[in-house]
Amino acid sequence: MGRWRRVWSVPLLVLSLCVAGCGITVPSDPQGTLDRVRGGELRVGASPSGGLVIIDGTGVGGSLAEIVDDFAASVDAEVTWTIGSEEDLVDGLETGALDLAIGGMTDATPWSTRVAVTRSYDSIPGARGPVVLFAPLGENAWLAALEGYLDREVAR
Repeated sequence: MGRWRRVWSVPLLVLSLCVAGCGITVPSDPQGTLDRVRGGELRVGASPSGGLVIIDGTGVGGSLAEIVDDFAASVDAEVTWTIGSEEDLVDGLETGALDLAIGGMTDATPWSTRVAVTRSYDSIPGARGPVVLFAPLGENAWLAALEGYLDREVAR
């Protein structure tokens, strides 16, 4: 046993130091979205889509809007709504003006090269099929928190 310890102790120590020195924290947010939203403002873009997203003047309602409001409450954030087309919302996510976008988007979206797309959820009231939400690309901790909430609160 003593010889085994001598033979493997140095390589194991080196390997441990290499892994520890990598600074890997998964998932991470290069732009800090999750940290900024917690206890602050959640900037959400909304595109009208039947009962999922209902625009009434400047107000936003519907089943997806309610889910977003509940998610915001879970991270102690206030929702600020922006209404626009899907293209406008994608632009807002890319420029950092928005943290999340909702509408009648599906996993067949053509925007998946420009934004992060959540897993699909087909049990959202008013949905005619699986629905996805959009988030900024690369904000993986933010996306993980959002999907964790949706997985717990919205039956897939």
